Amino acid sequence: MKITHYICLSAVAMLGLSSCSDSFLDHNPDERVEIDNPTKVVQLLNSAYPDCNPSWLGEIYSDNLIDNQAPHLPSNPNDKQILAHYNYAQYSLEDNQSWKFEPATQATFSSYDSPGMLWGSYYNSIAYCNFALDAIQKLTAKHSTSEQLRAARGEAELLRAYDHFMLVNYFSTAYRGEASKNDIGVPYVTETENVVNKQYDRSNVYDTYAKIEKDLVAGLADISDLNYTVAPKYHFNVNAAHAFAARFYLFKHDYEKVIEHANAVLGTDSASVQRMTMDYSVFANCSSADDYCTQWQNPSLNNNLMLIPTGSLLTRRAFGYRYSCAGEAARQVYMMHSDLPLKSGYIAPVQAIVGGMVFSRSSSDYGFFSSKIYEKFQYTNKIAGIGYPKVIYRAFTGSELLLERAEAEIMLGRYDAAANDLMAYWNDGLNSFTAADKAAYIATGHGRYLTKAIILSYYGGKSTDNTAILKDWSCAQAMGINIPAAAVPYMNCLNDFRRFENMFEGMRLLDIKRWGLSVTHKVGVNADVIKVDALSPKLNIEVPWESLQSGMQSSRDSNGVVVNGAVGEERQKMAPITTHLTFDRTKFVSKK
Repeated sequence: MKITHYICLSAVAMLGLSSCSDSFLDHNPDERVEIDNPTKVVQLLNSAYPDCNPSWLGEIYSDNLIDNQAPHLPSNPNDKQILAHYNYAQYSLEDNQSWKFEPATQATFSSYDSPGMLWGSYYNSIAYCNFALDAIQKLTAKHSTSEQLRAARGEAELLRAYDHFMLVNYFSTAYRGEASKNDIGVPYVTETENVVNKQYDRSNVYDTYAKIEKDLVAGLADISDLNYTVAPKYHFNVNAAHAFAARFYLFKHDYEKVIEHANAVLGTDSASVQRMTMDYSVFANCSSADDYCTQWQNPSLNNNLMLIPTGSLLTRRAFGYRYSCAGEAARQVYMMHSDLPLKSGYIAPVQAIVGGMVFSRSSSDYGFFSSKIYEKFQYTNKIAGIGYPKVIYRAFTGSELLLERAEAEIMLGRYDAAANDLMAYWNDGLNSFTAADKAAYIATGHGRYLTKAIILSYYGGKSTDNTAILKDWSCAQAMGINIPAAAVPYMNCLNDFRRFENMFEGMRLLDIKRWGLSVTHKVGVNADVIKVDALSPKLNIEVPWESLQSGMQSSRDSNGVVVNGAVGEERQKMAPITTHLTFDRTKFVSKK
């Protein structure tokens, strides 16, 4: 008897699979697709990845942006240092709400970069995973599990775990050990839906993490690179699985496992680490934002462990509008610290110059923009000039994984190992420059190497303008993390590097939440101050209003659990981006 599994095309966007029979009776009258062999399972997983991008919400909720309507100093320290404000319009009304940590009632499930798109897209991806796992179970009940099916099962388990991991970290409080049993989690969905408006238990963060770990461990046991000889970086592969495990255990405070899984990707010798992290020589022939972007997102780079194409207006939102990486925020994100011993002659580190991270727009102070998140437009009609804006989300990279290992080593008190990884992150980047760039930036002293002495002196001291340097990290105690005085210089350096490494990619909000930091936003010409601490429910992105109206419990409510989810709608077609970006290296030469 042939085993079949059906997926309703009206429930989720599906593959274009069709029957090869000409018989009318062989066709499904309601457009269902039979998932009845391993190849179709793999094809199903091709479409399973979320098409949302969490970066914008992670940025606008963090301290990486400013409100240009509020008085602020110029982005460039070379400019005259007077307070100014600009009447730039917001890109969309929900940005005003997000900046004030309010629910995005002006957005919908179909709004790019909105809470609804994140919520719907991740749960839509989970639905795919559950369909795939259900099909695999039925197939293996009749036949033995093939290596192809086993790898597909591992991918589905890992992707389901990843989707829930992203949901719980953006829509709930950061993990803090036993205390997380008091923090509302997210619905953990493991079954295909066969009823309308099914009710789910939202449970708590502690329980959500336990379920994520169960899927993660199962997926790690099954995953292989067998199914994707073409474009493996766009799927969970073995390296990406270990990178995800390292991040999960870092957030869960299980630091030995962080190192174990990071070592599986990076290795333990210096040559292997350098091979798996960012290679700045690839930018040798780049001139435009698109050129640089192509290299940052290049799947052939060892540094890129998993890439997810997403529908996003991140490029447009992040530049030229009311909320941008400008003023004091830009100085911190781009490490424009006047006393930073890692640079000379340029206001920003030379990695930012060589890597095309400091694009600006015309002569106005719109702040800066990194080419790593530049838009790749997908045309549906070139004559009409419409299609879908796409941004490649770099879900896991070797460079960030190296910083995650360094953090685990700090937490375990292995400061020499942490210093080695922090130095590798910074110095290997410089060492990967082309001969021409080494001559222009390193031989001249503009780019300088990190040493343990600099970590202890600069990052262990007092800075005139580097807010990454904290006197102590007692703020982390509320999150179940104890950081002794000996660890402070290393944590300060890590804080600086992670903010620089992850600029415009949304991770800053997660670092703020899990480290117990606070966020201060100034609003409007009167610079009204809104300060939010890490444990404030305001840092939990609110679930979409459509779900709240259907019975979903608020992310900002600590009691109760019964909820109802929803999936995304068709995205709006648009015209390609036309913003003129400029990259003038002379603008970044220091006046000193």
